[in-house]
Amino acid sequence: MSGHSISAVAQRSGVSKRRPNFVFIMADDMGAFDLSCYGRLDYKTPNIDSLARDGMKFDFGYANSSTCTPTRTALISGRYQNRLLVGSGLGGGYTSDVIGYPAGLPSLPSILKTAGYRTALVGKWDLGELPTFSPNLSGYDEFFGLMGGAFDYWTHDMQDLNNPSRRLATFYENDQPIQVEGYATDLFSDRACNFIARNAAHPFLLSLHYNAPHWPWQTRTDRGLSRMTDLHFSGGSPAIYRDMVLAMDEGVGKVLDTLRKLDLTRDTLVVFTSDNGGERFSKMWPLRGGKGDLWEGGTRVPLIASWPGRIPAGSKSIQVAMSMDFLPTFASMAGAKTDPEYMPDGIDLSPQLYGADPVERTVFWKTPADMLSALTYPWKYLRIDRRDFLYNIEEDPTEHANYKLRNSDMFAQLKTEADTWSASMMKNLPSHRPSIIEALEALDPLPRK
Repeated sequence: MSGHSISAVAQRSGVSKRRPNFVFIMADDMGAFDLSCYGRLDYKTPNIDSLARDGMKFDFGYANSSTCTPTRTALISGRYQNRLLVGSGLGGGYTSDVIGYPAGLPSLPSILKTAGYRTALVGKWDLGELPTFSPNLSGYDEFFGLMGGAFDYWTHDMQDLNNPSRRLATFYENDQPIQVEGYATDLFSDRACNFIARNAAHPFLLSLHYNAPHWPWQTRTDRGLSRMTDLHFSGGSPAIYRDMVLAMDEGVGKVLDTLRKLDLTRDTLVVFTSDNGGERFSKMWPLRGGKGDLWEGGTRVPLIASWPGRIPAGSKSIQVAMSMDFLPTFASMAGAKTDPEYMPDGIDLSPQLYGADPVERTVFWKTPADMLSALTYPWKYLRIDRRDFLYNIEEDPTEHANYKLRNSDMFAQLKTEADTWSASMMKNLPSHRPSIIEALEALDPLPRK
């Protein structure tokens, strides 16, 4: 939907004609059903649930990858992450001062900044290290958060994977390392509210990328057991995970309260999602797999969009939606131009947000370890270690029944499309850096196969 169409909707609904603000909230390693509005029963997430009550909940929201950095590459570029080296690895272990999101490429924040928006990233970056890469070099006016993939929620440092006996400072404000006191989730929530208050008179993009509920397993009252590595194999529990999610939910509540107090609720699109499927304490059932997999449990994520007066309250969508869709969606809503030399692979979701029927599309994933997937709902092709599968995720969301012989035409079609798409992308980086994995295994207190 064009900016002109949005203005017409605004006139009919009696809401503000100003260009919308965007608050994009992304959790880290949250499973598809980890919110109470998606069926989690052992705790409640009332603030995030309120977004679904006041807006639209997607049944088929997907992360572009089953791990952190590749999804973030797709989100910031609006394109398949596999077009870039930084998006072709597994997790966040490959980013460095030579591998990252190139500063000269168009990005979600740079496109909106050019269109007159104030832009900020609060929370996790994980798209490359200084001096070559940073949020400020990719279009964000402000950055307050962690440069890497994870850190201690209290000390705000992380283990050097190349030298595990050393700790690295990774909390930054813009391009300068800083030392602050407090629990990371609360620090991010407070800074997000501060940014909104300072920019209430201007259109803005706030990317609030929590590192919660990613390990290490720490809460406001429990700094966690002593651990051999930050991967924290021996730590955590369902109760600790719950408390980490609830702290984030309270933070989302603070952000929504700030918007209300500043009379910005009806001027602001708020999106909540996750960067990939859940980990060990997440709820993915009945979906198969989790973080790192291309089964549904690794890529299906919660996805909610709320914009009172524009998005129908309490609505649901079966539109297949991906992380990369939000660059073209936000650009369309803001009346901003995308770069014709870097056209988005994602689609503009604004018609569906306003109530249009879902559009059929085929989307793809590939990761190291020879995992490749294509989805044309409800049919899904999956290759793992040279074994091929065809699933019908409507009839069998658990992905155990292999339909490739029963529907050989669909199997052949999706397999061909997946192979053609894969050949047009960059080759995957190796699954792991052996030196890093060997160092971690030497320190890991639990045996692993």
